[in-house]
Amino acid sequence: MARSNPYRPFTPDRLQTVRIPQTSGNAINGLGEPDFRRPDVVYWAPDPGTIPHGKMQEYFYMRSNEVDGFAEARARRMEINEAPLPPIAPTPVQRDPDGWTAQLDQFVASGDCEMIGVAEMNPDWAYQGQTVPQSRVIVVGVQHDYDIMRTAPEHTAGLEVVRQYTRAGAAAKRITGWLHEQGWAAQAVTGPLAGSITMIPPALACGFGELGKHGSIINPELGASFRLSAVLTDAPFAPTPPRDHGIDDFCRNCRICEDACPPEALFPEKKTVRGELKWYVDFDKCIPFFNETHGCGICIAVCPWSRPGVGLNLAAKLERRADRRSAT
Repeated sequence: MARSNPYRPFTPDRLQTVRIPQTSGNAINGLGEPDFRRPDVVYWAPDPGTIPHGKMQEYFYMRSNEVDGFAEARARRMEINEAPLPPIAPTPVQRDPDGWTAQLDQFVASGDCEMIGVAEMNPDWAYQGQTVPQSRVIVVGVQHDYDIMRTAPEHTAGLEVVRQYTRAGAAAKRITGWLHEQGWAAQAVTGPLAGSITMIPPALACGFGELGKHGSIINPELGASFRLSAVLTDAPFAPTPPRDHGIDDFCRNCRICEDACPPEALFPEKKTVRGELKWYVDFDKCIPFFNETHGCGICIAVCPWSRPGVGLNLAAKLERRADRRSAT
């Protein structure tokens, strides 16, 4: 039995319910499918008219545009995403793979982002109908302001998400421009609108953390409170390895985000999704509350790993526990 929740029961606005399609978002995502297939775009389509839940996506825009700051923040994000890039230099700079990857530290040091990693491109990460010819994915992470995210589901948390997507997009564009100046072609993939790839799998592959029960990546340094962007390129970066901190086992025994979720969209156990057993968020339950609260964010805000200074201590504790188990 879930704990008392001030946002329950939740009844969606009728202006939204009339826009709910007959097609389940869980079916589009592949919930319960035993065999692998590449993902389909279920939300955040660049053209909402191309997806079944497009009218709900438009409702989200309508609701948030009624609040001061959202339209201006989105316009700023679009301006950055559409800004022109420098031309590709005619002579590519040559470095060894480790040297290329070391160069990415400059973007963390300059404050463009808080995290950066590299994965070899896996064609399984591309959305249905998309072809990605590049061999490398550079993944960028930018951190939310924890105190602002704690206000979720108030609109202030939603505005913080838009601001960080803007930062993430700006970082991806800057890295892309830098690669052009180095003589290498590159393509920025900025959120939240769906691009050619889904970004969580490469972020997991390059060491950003582990998938949490709430469907977001949990990182020991940043918790679950960060956003992603990416850059696709053939520059020969050395991949950064995945990391395991015991977070998956922690989530099995933690119910904080489950109890905090107003529409009860989080499951106590993993689900099979397109042939993979993983943590999964019930799309059909989540999205109506998400839409009416400008992006919600409660599960990210209440996650113990998101509290500043907590994650690294938790990771160290879990590592000590794992060492004791292996010793016995």
